Amino acid sequence: MYVYDEGKKELGKQQVHGSCPQCGGKVEAMDVEIQWRFCFLPMCFNIKRKYFCTLCATRLELYY
Repeated sequence: MYVYDEGKKELGKQQVHGSCPQCGGKVEAMDVEIQWRFCFLPMCFNIKRKYFCTLCATRLELYY
């Protein structure tokens, strides 16, 4: 079996409340569509939301 991640497609960005704990910059959320393929046939699509700082470009994690 050969399964691989085809690529990531940006769906949209939006500013969220809060600030970066490292530099104090604004935090932005980006929705990304990830497409998994099996032998060049699309298998599934996943949509994930990623948070990052606009000032220092640090990827942030959300803890509950």
